[in-house]
Amino acid sequence: MATIFDKVVLHNGVEIPALGLGVYKVEEGSQIDETIKNALHIGYRLIDTASFYMNEEGVGRAIRASGIPREELFITTKVWNADQGYESTLKAFETSMEKLGLDYLDLYLVHWPVKGKYIETWRALEKLYREGRVRAIGVSNFKIHHLEELLLHSEEKPVVNQVELHPLLSQEDLREFCQLHGIKVEAWSPLSRGRFLDEPTLKKIADNHNKSTAQVILRWHLQNQIIAIPKSVTPSRLKENADIFDFELTQTEMEMINALNQNQRFGADPDHIDF
Repeated sequence: MATIFDKVVLHNGVEIPALGLGVYKVEEGSQIDETIKNALHIGYRLIDTASFYMNEEGVGRAIRASGIPREELFITTKVWNADQGYESTLKAFETSMEKLGLDYLDLYLVHWPVKGKYIETWRALEKLYREGRVRAIGVSNFKIHHLEELLLHSEEKPVVNQVELHPLLSQEDLREFCQLHGIKVEAWSPLSRGRFLDEPTLKKIADNHNKSTAQVILRWHLQNQIIAIPKSVTPSRLKENADIFDFELTQTEMEMINALNQNQRFGADPDHIDF
């Protein structure tokens, strides 16, 4: 039986948990401490932060306080847009590591494809990877054309592309492209911040399994081989989001959910973001 401790193997052999916790907008201080403490207690082992979230210190504090061996945890952070470029990325990495208080990082991501800069930024990530400071490197919010350009100008392929992804924005072409190139897809906002939890199709499927619509959506991600990092600060919700390993959606149910796609973004479009 699958569990929250299940892992996915990245193309460089590193293993990443199939389900993690995103901490965007989780406030530095007691909120981040409590949230991570609760999540780790439930069994979460992947914590996804970013310098932009302003809570890397809290993530570091919480994982030190947990007493869980470092090698059992998978910590991701990201280089912000203002820090992109070769030297500035290397500097931003040192700042993040200082805040996190870690000797090494599991995954470092380019947060957004800043035009004219992300190739240089990627070169910095390759250096960190070669030096063993980071176990794996990847990107976030990259569309197919960004990935094509990156693949042309890189020595290392990204292991992960973390993007907005949920049943209303299922990103099938992007997922297909990534699969072709051995890049795992990771979903931020996998529940689209709860915007369509009352969707009738999802409610019907949830009733079939005696589960919530959120659990059905997260299960859909898992069965599509998408790594999901839902965010919550509520202990009961953290537990609910993790309680998705004791049921399976049928092929018909998967297709019903696939059919909900409307290519609808709730976050910024990577081609039209003001950097």
